[in-house]
Formats: sequence, structure tokens, C-alpha cells
Amino acid sequence: MTMTAISRKRPKGVLAMGWASIESAARGRTEHAPTSASYPDTVVRRTSFLAGGGLGWRIAALETPRATPAPWKIVVITGAPSWAEYWAETLAELPQDREMIVVDRPGYGASQPLEPVRDIRVQAQALAPLLQAARGQKIMLVGQSYGAAIASLMAEANPGKVESLVLLSGFFSEPGATARWLLDMGGKALKLLPRDLRHAVIECTGQRPQLAYAKRALAKLSIPIHMIHGDKDDFAPIEVAERLAAETVTRRPIDFVRTAGGNHFLNDGPAEQLIAALEACIPARQPWTFRWPKLPAISLPGVFGLGAPSQTA
Repeated sequence: MTMTAISRKRPKGVLAMGWASIESAARGRTEHAPTSASYPDTVVRRTSFLAGGGLGWRIAALETPRATPAPWKIVVITGAPSWAEYWAETLAELPQDREMIVVDRPGYGASQPLEPVRDIRVQAQALAPLLQAARGQKIMLVGQSYGAAIASLMAEANPGKVESLVLLSGFFSEPGATARWLLDMGGKALKLLPRDLRHAVIECTGQRPQLAYAKRALAKLSIPIHMIHGDKDDFAPIEVAERLAAETVTRRPIDFVRTAGGNHFLNDGPAEQLIAALEACIPARQPWTFRWPKLPAISLPGVFGLGAPSQTA
């Protein structure tokens, strides 16, 4: 695969993402690091689909084009702000036997509507079309940060469509030090913020009453559930995620993966490391072998009523 040189390094981290939002708003752009300047359409391309539930919104996403459907499709529900562009490097590095689609959630980026969608149940309904798969294809659903609760609802509302659920740096209503400061500052200057940052503040500060929906959804799932979290996450503390995993009664134990030295933005690291972490969440295929059934031991003389031969003196 040949890729053009990346002409612009996208900003990383919370503060840099905030500045990217302000800059994009000032220039009238919806994309915060345009992939058209970094990768050809044969590697990463912009797509869109109609929201589920008859909502009528046009939802934007980035995807990896494949000539034939890959065995596994990885669906990523991003956080807040919700920008698929920040997954461009991971999309580009994905092996050919996997495909990925990363969404700009409703109210963000190039997606409709213009106002925030505060209800995570409505978000899950709108994003349900992402779970359509080709014949024989399996889906791994990844919920990143604020998207973790939404992905949990999507998996529960669409039984049989999701094989593996991954909660990546999940945000569960309790912000860490950095996020708490940003949300506090953002709340005071809400009307001055660009659309995407304003919607992120509204979403994160209003999640707590809705978290019960996600907990109930997780408890009903029978598919493998994985939590991947950096132990240096100062936006969504790892202790909160660990407590949720321990307290939520699920049909099978939640696989909790602690990433040493990882911050909230695990997709900022080397793409191959994140891809390897996601690959480890794909259920191992059990080899199929045919075994002849074991028949009970049969005594032929007994079957035909002959009995044992008589003994004569």
C-alpha cells in the first residue's frame, strides 16, 4: 500500500483539541485535520449514512475501503468532541483483513443536527445503521470515552449483531482533574464556545442521570465485554472504570486491560499498538473437529436372547 506523506500533523491532547475546534470554526471547516490532505481515498475515505429511528439526520463517518468485505468490521463510536478525523492514522494502518468505520456522532463534525443530542438513547438509535454487516461478517463495537455508554446501549438494543464490545477510555460521568477544569471553564463560557466544544460540555455535564441506562444494558449482554484504559488518564479516571467493571453484574466477567502509561487518548499513540489491543478483543476461533459418537458396549449373545453357553460336567 502506498500512502502520501502526511502534510499536517494533527494536534494531540485535550487543550490542543480545543484549539483545533476554535481554529476550524474560525475557518468555517467541519473537519479538524482533513484526511484528504493526508491519505488517498483508497486508504481512508469520507462517507455518510441516514440516521436510524427515522430521525432524518445525515451522519458523517470515515471508513476503510475494501474490495471485498473483511471478516471483521470494527465500528468506533467516538467521544466528546466526536471527531472521526482523530482516528485517521489508525484507519490507514489497519490490515486488509479488517475494516473500520469511525463516526462523527450526531451534533459533531460533519454530522447533523446542528443542536446537541443530549439523550444517549437517541444517539444509540441514530447510530444503529453502523451495525449492518455483510454476509458472514462479524462486528466489533468500540465505544471511546463518552461513546462507551452509547456503544453499550447499541449492543444491547441490537442482539445478534455485535460479537465483541470494547469500552476504550470509557467516560462514566466522573471527570478527572483535567476534564473537571475544562468542563468548569467551558460551562462559564458556554455561549462563546464553538459548536463542537459547546456540545461536548453539554454532553459530559449531563451524562450522570443517564448512566443507569448503560449499566442495565451491560448487565444484559452475553457477548464478551472488554475495557481498555490508560492508568494515566486524567480525563476519565481509571478507578471509575474499574469500579464500574467490579460493581456491574454481567453474564460473563468483564475483561479489564490496564494500559501502563496510557492517557485518555489511546488513539494518539502508535497505531499498531492500538490495533494490537483491539485485535486481542476478537474472540478466538475454536477449531472444529468431527468426533464419532461413543456407542455403549453391547453383548451380542444378550441382544439375541441366547444367554451364556451352558457348562456341562
